[in-house]
Amino acid sequence: MRKLLFEGLIRPPLTELRPPVSDAAMTELAAAIERSARRRLGRSLSIRAVDAGSCNGCELEMHALSNAFYDIERFGLRFVASPRHADVLLVTGPVTRNMVQALERTYIATPDPKWVVALGDCGRDGGCFAGSYAVLGGVSKVVPVDLHIPGCPPSPMDILKGLLGLLEDVNRESRVS
Repeated sequence: MRKLLFEGLIRPPLTELRPPVSDAAMTELAAAIERSARRRLGRSLSIRAVDAGSCNGCELEMHALSNAFYDIERFGLRFVASPRHADVLLVTGPVTRNMVQALERTYIATPDPKWVVALGDCGRDGGCFAGSYAVLGGVSKVVPVDLHIPGCPPSPMDILKGLLGLLEDVNRESRVS
């Protein structure tokens, strides 16, 4: 026991290196999202996360957006607890049969304009869970999807790039109409 304690005092802590993304690139990306959201909505973008039956890999990457490194709230992007306050539904995982009704109700409770983003490969088509008796399939089998962000799981930068692409596409459509 003494030996373990002594080794623990001498050995440096095991930590991972931070992601190899430049701070300037991340700052510019998040600022572009904020500008697009303000141009389209007149305010910041509110995101409601919905877990439709995932393995939690996508949730870990999605919640990393709120950590001290990414800190998307400083750019006006925020996660909200109620779909009534959301602009975007960020749905992870394949839709399990138990979550169909909950996802439909969440979609109905979200006010217009609203967008649905299917996060990860499972959200697109069921991923590695496709064909299971408990899984209905991808998010688009239950609610209309505006954007798919691929990856297993997608990185926080990929999620930010997807949100920016969604807002830029919506802004382009509103200028044409």
